[in-house]
Amino acid sequence: MAGFKRIALFLLTNIAVIATISIILNLLGVRNYIKPGGSGLDYYSLLMFCLVWGMVGAFISLLLSKQMAKWAMGVKTIKANTSGGVEGEILDIVRRLSTSARIPMPEVGIYESPEINAFATGASKRSSLLAVSSGLLHGMDRNELEGVIGHEISHIANGDMITMVLIQGVVNSFAMFLSRIVSFFVSTMVRDEMEYIVRMILTIVLDILFSILGSIVVAFFSRQREYKADLGSARIAGRDKMISALQALKRNIEGPVDTRGASLASLKISGKKGFLHLFSTHPSLDNRIAALQKAQIM
Repeated sequence: MAGFKRIALFLLTNIAVIATISIILNLLGVRNYIKPGGSGLDYYSLLMFCLVWGMVGAFISLLLSKQMAKWAMGVKTIKANTSGGVEGEILDIVRRLSTSARIPMPEVGIYESPEINAFATGASKRSSLLAVSSGLLHGMDRNELEGVIGHEISHIANGDMITMVLIQGVVNSFAMFLSRIVSFFVSTMVRDEMEYIVRMILTIVLDILFSILGSIVVAFFSRQREYKADLGSARIAGRDKMISALQALKRNIEGPVDTRGASLASLKISGKKGFLHLFSTHPSLDNRIAALQKAQIM
């Protein structure tokens, strides 16, 4: 049933994206960005086409991110009036740290996973979700847990979800814009009967290539926001608690990894280092600990 829900949500999201994009493009009067007879490019139409395709999908995903995260990870939300026990303790920590960060109390949930991790998502500060894994609850003490929760609350307070969507949308738009310009001009250099197929294939290849290169930019900004969220946690929860949380993550660096909800990887407090540092959404734990130790906490 959970698998069916995820598939249904994926399909509905894509239908919503395509329908919304079609409506917006029609309202903007954008039809074909290639001029009649293939004489050149209509740069306004091309720019609008790329901006709409690059941004709209990202924003629709953001609007649905909380529900998608619940379904993908099986998050069970904690009732706001819960008291006592582990759930009550989590709520108390989130409530206190949210007040310190001056943000509305987010929805709080737990998901079953051996992975020691947590994430925050949602379209705005007033519609956010903070979820922790059962592995984190079993693998960290109270101080470390406060450090993790402070980190996620700082992500919400900093508006990191909307920031990353904007960055991803701009990168997507630029990749589409550049790939279509290059593919059009290359296609004008071949025989007429080959022009369309060359342009189509080259556009696909360049879309992939420029998206990969663009992910380096996205990953860079993601790493910066991790340092900022660590610092935010140090302010509202305490430097020692955030450092302890990072050290606990380091001790469990070879622990199990939850592969569900791959799109949430950049939102979690820790992430496995990729084959190239440039593509890593998180700095190394050693670098994060060192940065916190040197930071001036205001």
